[in-house]
Order: sequence, then C-alpha cells, then structure tokens
Amino acid sequence: MEKLVSLCRRRGILFQSSEIYGGLNGFWDYGPLGVELKRNVKEAWWRDMVSAHDDLATLPGAPSPYEMTGLDCTIIMHPQVWKCSGHFDLFVDKMVDCRETKKRYRYDQVRGRWVEAKGEKIFVTTVAEDEGPEIERRALKHFKIRSKDADQLAWDGPLTTLDKIDLADFTKALAPEASELGTFTDPRDFNLMFPTTIGALAGEEGRAFLRPETAQGIFVNFKNVIDSSRVKVPVGIAQIGKSFRNEITPRNFTFRSREFEQMEIEFFCHPSQSADWYKYWRDRRMKWWQEIGLAGDRLILRDHHPDELSHYSTGTADIEYAFPFLPEGEYGELEGIAHRGDFDLRSHMEGKLDPNSCPLTLQLGEDGKPVHKGSGRDLTYRDDMTNERFTPHVIEPSAGADRGVLALLCEAYTEDTAPDDKGEDQTRVVMKFHPRIAPIKAAVFPLVKKDGMPEVAQDLYRAIKKKFPAFYDEKGAVGRRYRRQDEAGTPYCITVDGQTLQDNTVTMRDRDTLEQVRLKLDDVVAEIERRVTGE
Repeated sequence: MEKLVSLCRRRGILFQSSEIYGGLNGFWDYGPLGVELKRNVKEAWWRDMVSAHDDLATLPGAPSPYEMTGLDCTIIMHPQVWKCSGHFDLFVDKMVDCRETKKRYRYDQVRGRWVEAKGEKIFVTTVAEDEGPEIERRALKHFKIRSKDADQLAWDGPLTTLDKIDLADFTKALAPEASELGTFTDPRDFNLMFPTTIGALAGEEGRAFLRPETAQGIFVNFKNVIDSSRVKVPVGIAQIGKSFRNEITPRNFTFRSREFEQMEIEFFCHPSQSADWYKYWRDRRMKWWQEIGLAGDRLILRDHHPDELSHYSTGTADIEYAFPFLPEGEYGELEGIAHRGDFDLRSHMEGKLDPNSCPLTLQLGEDGKPVHKGSGRDLTYRDDMTNERFTPHVIEPSAGADRGVLALLCEAYTEDTAPDDKGEDQTRVVMKFHPRIAPIKAAVFPLVKKDGMPEVAQDLYRAIKKKFPAFYDEKGAVGRRYRRQDEAGTPYCITVDGQTLQDNTVTMRDRDTLEQVRLKLDDVVAEIERRVTGE
C-alpha cells in the first residue's frame, strides 16, 4: 500500500488537499492522471447504466424491459428532506474521546486485544493499519518488557473492536497513543452531517446541511421526473455527485473520506416484482465491476444476513473488495445494492417513519403528532395500462466513485520484469488498468529526434488525441519512455522509426503482453478504438 500511495503522489494521481498548508485530513485532490481515471470510471458507469441502455429489450436476468434517465440535484436541500429521511435523527456514529491525548475515535473502528502480564490484564488498542505489531509494541512498553522477552505476554482472544467490550472494562483499556489506562470517555452520538447556513439568517431558520448522500434528491424529484417526461415504471433514475460526511476518523487513503463522490441509481418498480429486480441489479452491478478490471478473487458479493436487514427490506448485498490496507481475510464495501421497499417515497409523503414499526407507521412524538411532517405530496404512481395506483418499491445500487478508483488502483498495481534497452530483464512497475478506464490510452514516440520522425509522430499524436487522451514523448531512450508509460498505466505505445519513413507502418506495443506489431499509420486510430472499446 505504501508503494501505491507513493506512486499516486509521484505520478500525479492523488494529492492530499491543501498539502502546502499541512493538508486537511479526509480530503483528497485528484491530479492530472487521477482526474482522467476518475472521469473514465464515472463515464463508463453513466454510459453502461444510462445513456447506452437498451430500453426496448429485456436484458439477461431482468423481469422486463425498463427505462433509465438521470438527474443532477443540488448539494444543499431543504432541511426537512433530512428530517423525513431519518438522517437528522439517526445519521450518527458513536465516538469516544481520549482524555489524555484529546483525540477522537469512532467507537467501532478502534481495534484491540486483551493481554496479560505481571499479574495485570489490559485491553491494548490501536488505529494503526499494521495493528498486530503495533499492539504488541504498546503492550511491551506498558509492561516494561523487552522485545526479546515478548513470550511473557499472554494474549487472550483475537483482535476485536472497542465496541465489543463492556463499558465497565474501559478502565482497563489503553487508548491509542495514551500512556495511562482508562482514558476513554463513554461513547456518545456524533452527527455525520456537515451543517451550513443559508443566506444571512442565523440559528435554526437559516440552518441547512451538505447532503450526506445523493439518493434523497432523486426521491423528492420522483414525481417531477414522471410528470415531465414519458418514462414509466419500472424506471431507474441515476445521479453522480458529491456527498459529505463528517467522519470522525477518516483513514485508509481515500477509502473513508469526508468529501466523496457517489454513483447511485434509484430503481422504481411494482411491489410484486421488486424481489426479482433486486436480484437483477445485484448480479448486474457485480458483473460491471468485473468488466472494468476487478475480475480477480479480491472482489466478492456478500448478501447481508437476515439479522442485518431492515424489516421492510427483502434483501441487501454489498460488493466488497479486499483492499491491501485491511487485515487478511477482510473486505471493504465498494457498492451496496439495497431493496428499500416503499420506505423512502412514503417518508417524503407522510413524514418520518418509525423504522422499528411493522408495518411501517409514522413516528409520533409525546404529543401524539408526527415527529417530522412529510411534504403531503402524492408520490404514488398510476399505471395507465391497468389503471392501478401504487407506491413503487425501490432498489438502490449505490457505488462509491472514489472507492471504485481506489480499488482499481490497488488491482492494477503490479511489479514484474521486462527487458530493458540492452535486453536484460529488469523489475518494472506497471499499472494494468483496463484500457477503457486507463487515464492515457496511447503514447506516441519518435525513435529519434531527426530524419522527419518527430513530424510524423506529432501528426499521429494529433490524430489519436481527437478521440482519446494521448501523450507525446521524444525524450530519452525508448525503453525508459516505455517504463514511464507503464507506470502511468498507458495500454498502448506507438513508435515511429526508420521503417515508418519507408512503408508508412509503425510499431504498437501492448503494455501487458509486451507484444509488438506493425500497423499502417492510417489504421492506428481505428485499432486503438477497437482495443479500448472491445468492439
């Protein structure tokens, strides 16, 4: 992981936000290569899910044909949106503070292990990525035992999280970076939404929030979309946009950030078909990630256990990836596909629903009135073929664009051997991106800077760049130029050489196979397009 982070910084993929001022934790900037990579992921998602969707055919696994359309909603919405959705009251994480170091941690992210030595048993914690060695180091320091005598430590049970131990045992817990026991505070709620102020109004009247998700903008616009266009249920409404969550302890590079981008679909369907549509979207989204480069065994589809589901949901699945910063055997969420029933549309019609009620009913206050009132608008749907009126059920595939980029970076990073200019095998770093999402599709080199080769190469470069991001390089030995492009993930390198001047052919080198073929100059752009699109 350290090598990947270093490469991202060195090659202009990712930078920490405001780095010249010491950086801002949980915020990241995409550099020249990174912004192209992220754009490619988002554009591939939008094209495959929305703009190129075939709404006339029944796709494999789908119960019927369906339509897709899109939205782009505001980041700041009416505060009542978040009250009816449940975010205002429920969108919280438990946090603990360390009284000694004054640092704050998310309750369920502090990991530790029980250990006994010298007649004392304590729970040693850490938030470090390399948690095993760090916990042992801190235990040795606490008990004043030398490393060579580490066998004096008696470990009790596996690594676990702080929320799994009793509050009564907090007196025996050694907080990360603390020197004394018992410095954790009791856990308390921490609202994850960023507050802001609208206009010049102070207090509650002008209070609003940066959206913590893009989904609610789709729900409150459902009727607008149906009434203003000719789409019919079943229909998916897609959106790509920024969301903000005030994470207590952002960590693991871009995996858990305070500002991030989501690619979400809210798919509205008839209640009787919702279970089948859920299965369709679960399988289709898994296949999509595999198609753009996560085809290895590090990607899994995990169905939630019934105990994890809301009672109004018939299923939720997570597409997860084994990120290298996670312990062996653990996976991090890349995308969630949730069957949400009619919970969201009803919430915005009627008011905040009690998630613990079955069937769902309004949550009432002590005065017997709704805790948060809904819009009162009719968000039901009438099928003009059957004249049936119903509240659609919703299937929600929600993917993280930033987490997707991070997973693709981790999957692409490879170290192998390739011959250098002298034909000797040398270790090379290569980013094996799928050609479709690679930041640069092709690089063009003149073999030498004379004999008319640069002029031919520049003309070819301009022709390629009309269709794809391309790079021109005439500095250094060709072998070194290849290595630079391998590190950037460029799938194809084209070299103009002496033979080009004789027969108008060039050499195209494949990044992964190292195969080199001769192509006619006039065929290069078409060949790159064929390889990138797979058509």
